[in-house]
Amino acid sequence: MLIATLALTGYLLGSIPFGVILTRMFGAGDLRQIGSGNIGATNVLRTGRKELAVATLILDGAKGAVAVLLARQFLPEAGPDGAMIAGAAAMIGHCYPVWLKFRGGKGVATLLGLSLALAWPIGVVFALVWLGTALLSRISSLGGMAGAVAAPIAAAALGHRAYAIGLAGLAVIVLWRHRENIARLRAGTEPRIGGKKA
Repeated sequence: MLIATLALTGYLLGSIPFGVILTRMFGAGDLRQIGSGNIGATNVLRTGRKELAVATLILDGAKGAVAVLLARQFLPEAGPDGAMIAGAAAMIGHCYPVWLKFRGGKGVATLLGLSLALAWPIGVVFALVWLGTALLSRISSLGGMAGAVAAPIAAAALGHRAYAIGLAGLAVIVLWRHRENIARLRAGTEPRIGGKKA
């Protein structure tokens, strides 16, 4: 029952489609009909509304963080495993929201948020690898995937075994959600930051 409560709470938090809500609320259109159709901050940026993209990034990250913090606050007896379950459920909710017929985002921002809440050094490594890779390669998707993969490695290096296992599973989901980007990377057609889409 405890695990079910953690998972359900996390999932419902994660499934709130902030990108869709903000773009509709501020007259930027239906995000699912724009660009890639993704509900994340990168696609919100394609509306030309940078402030909405930043807000979406922060709120999507907050979903993962809040799920972890709520688990620790109200169900402390669940321990590290409980926090990991709640955070993982939030990311799964973001990627597969029931309200949008399970067509959600790619999970990078939510994964960053829950990583910071689990143990801030893990989140810092995630963020640095994400930003560093994106800046060096000028490929947003590559940065997100690199950050996701770095998170479980950082958790293991810092001695957080439970987090390392959970984050590794979530990194696999991020890679799966980016499978089309990976195909374009291999073909050399993935768009670069500031460049025209191939």
